[in-house]
Amino acid sequence: MLISLDWLGEWVGPVGPTTALAERLTMAGLEVEEVAQAGPPLEGVVVARVVDVRRHPNAERLSLCTVDDGGERREVVCGAPNVAPGLLVPYARVGSRLPGGREIGAAEIRGITSAGMLCSAKELELSDDGAGLLVLDDGAPIGEPLARYLGLDDTVFDINITPNRGDCFSVLGIAREVAALLDLPPPGARRGEGAAGGDRPVGSLDARFPVTLSAGPACSRFAGRVVHLERRVARSPMWLRERLRRAGVRAIHPVVDVTNYVMLELGQPLHAYDLTKLDRAIDVRFARAGEKLVLLDGREVDLDPDMLVIADGSGPVGLAGIMGGESTAVEPETSQIFLESAFFAPSTIAGRARRLGLHTEASQRFERGVDPEGQARAIERATELLAEICGVRAGPLVVTERTEDVPRRSPVPLRRQRLTALLGLPLDDGEVEQALRRLQMGVTPQDDGWLVVPPAFRFDIAIEEDLVEEVGRVVGYDRIPQTPARVEEAPASAGESRVLLDRQIDLLVARGYHEIITYGFVDPELDALVTPGAPQVEVANPISADLAVMRQSLWPGLLLAARQNLHRQQTRLKLLETGTEFSLRGGEVHERQAIAGVAVGERRAEHWDEAAQEVDFYDVKGDVEALLALTGRAEEFRFEPAEHPALAPGRTARVSAGGLTVGWIGVLHPQIEKRLELRRPAVLFTLDLDAASAARKPASKPYSRFPFVRRDLAVVVDEQVPAERLVEVAREAGGSLVQRVVVFDVYRGPGVDSGRKSIALGLILQDTYRTLTDADADDTVRSVTQRLARELGARIRT
Repeated sequence: MLISLDWLGEWVGPVGPTTALAERLTMAGLEVEEVAQAGPPLEGVVVARVVDVRRHPNAERLSLCTVDDGGERREVVCGAPNVAPGLLVPYARVGSRLPGGREIGAAEIRGITSAGMLCSAKELELSDDGAGLLVLDDGAPIGEPLARYLGLDDTVFDINITPNRGDCFSVLGIAREVAALLDLPPPGARRGEGAAGGDRPVGSLDARFPVTLSAGPACSRFAGRVVHLERRVARSPMWLRERLRRAGVRAIHPVVDVTNYVMLELGQPLHAYDLTKLDRAIDVRFARAGEKLVLLDGREVDLDPDMLVIADGSGPVGLAGIMGGESTAVEPETSQIFLESAFFAPSTIAGRARRLGLHTEASQRFERGVDPEGQARAIERATELLAEICGVRAGPLVVTERTEDVPRRSPVPLRRQRLTALLGLPLDDGEVEQALRRLQMGVTPQDDGWLVVPPAFRFDIAIEEDLVEEVGRVVGYDRIPQTPARVEEAPASAGESRVLLDRQIDLLVARGYHEIITYGFVDPELDALVTPGAPQVEVANPISADLAVMRQSLWPGLLLAARQNLHRQQTRLKLLETGTEFSLRGGEVHERQAIAGVAVGERRAEHWDEAAQEVDFYDVKGDVEALLALTGRAEEFRFEPAEHPALAPGRTARVSAGGLTVGWIGVLHPQIEKRLELRRPAVLFTLDLDAASAARKPASKPYSRFPFVRRDLAVVVDEQVPAERLVEVAREAGGSLVQRVVVFDVYRGPGVDSGRKSIALGLILQDTYRTLTDADADDTVRSVTQRLARELGARIRT
């Protein structure tokens, strides 16, 4: 949130050195991410009046203006469509310097010399509006430097407010924090606030608009007031527009600007309705089946039954706590409005905006909790500002409430002993009580500590630990001494029945992989691409629409990381991740641990002695085999041709052990590759971590002192017969003499029938107790060839 220190100073007075304040706020949990000036210095730019406007004799779209800058009158060529006599605008004199280092000189434009230039807000880097000149308020002092007139020496803090501190999403909220941290008087009424106070402001009228609360605890308080605008004003005063700009909000129309201003100042969102467009009465209720609403941004949304709406006699006219409806929007011609300021329960608003793909300033505050006692104050402040800008006649402030549903803060006990134990700093009782009272909490001493009642605007104080944190923040974390921790440790047992995860990761890292960590929640569309047809585990309150389901596979995160790196000109990637995968079975969420990886790009780093080659299926299969070999059970794992919806047909294998699927390996399906814009084939693998970690306990085995014998044979088999099956049968047929079987050649071509292939096997034969003879080797080879012929239809290649 952007906070102007000038605005903040209206609530707490001078706040001391900027750097010290930023550090104090950061140490108290309100991280100041950036400290910036409110605007550029604008050297040589002054306030000037346009005295006369004439058409440029040589250019249809240019004007020749006479400008009074408080000294002498000058002729300036201007192309702005809104230039007119009498306007007060920024004028950059000859020799002035604009943002970006642009120096203004006397320039000849279409045959006429222009003595400087009249400026738009965009040219001064005060906003993105470059459609016309920046029009200043009547009464702006002619000749005064624009930076001084606008107060651009102000400092703006960009504060990262944590989700639990909804009370700090306002100038008043930050003022409360500053007052507590610097031991200043708590902010009460802002200087000048309440000039239009009371139930009957000056220019009052006897008009009310009926309101009904039908949603129970979802809306317990609703403040409203009928306001008639006396003057139609095209734009808000410059001071208000500048305040909004420094807070990152664009000025639109005086009524909208005032509601935004009060929201930023007090933290209470407001909404203004065109009174003439409201039908009979307002009812705050939940949406009904089939209802729709056209929002202020022009979108039509389908309303769910758990969405709170503001309705009149014609139906919904606003999405409560999120955005108003188009049908009752305030327009420049509007002269009668109904101001609304309500309290909506955070649980009622949370998640609804994101469900519709919206993120508004109002929903951000209501989701975190606004002060349930601040509605009337916000209406009064808005009335005061409108009276100043437009002149108003206002009806009485009417607060409709369900008293029994208004939130009440429950007392929270704080034990002295617990405070010291958690904080690590003994504090006097008086210091603790003072810290809590500075935070506007009610404190009642008890025998063992205190009973503390949080203020109405603090929704984040519920347990004892919350109070310990608050005391620590106020007294200062820098006062907590560094104390070495004492931890009792017992030696853990290290078994050999499982391969340690660190060892598995180290092996893959040694083979060129980089370990990454991605979110456990993913985009529903990407999750469906990888695991189509499987029911998804939806997140109840997602951070965003593209993080709305729990991942059923580690592949989406790996693929997105690979894409991001490829788009940043990385040509060789091998990424791995370990983590939890989630699935929905029988209405229950199941979790499993997995290890997965992706390889894409070049097989090896660029080298002068070798042409670049893309990584392929067999490269990653070798990585997976090396990983499984750590278990000592490599021969138990099978790689079988199979189909997977996320992998390319014909380049996919199922990894199994004991007849159960324990993983997958294959090339990413071309359609998904195209959808993700990878532009290079990606090879993926995933393994169930439990299955890939279960290890065979090591056992000693004597080595043979006798030489081994090798016999090679080439057999012709059908194309569908995997080499792994040949190795398995050969090992079984050879019995104890076969120590190892290797595949050293695969041949397809002349001499081998179509649809068949020749595979060359090397049989390594050895006995523990004697030297093998040629007869022993021949008998073993005969047994192997007969078994291969009988079970796999293999014949010796001649």
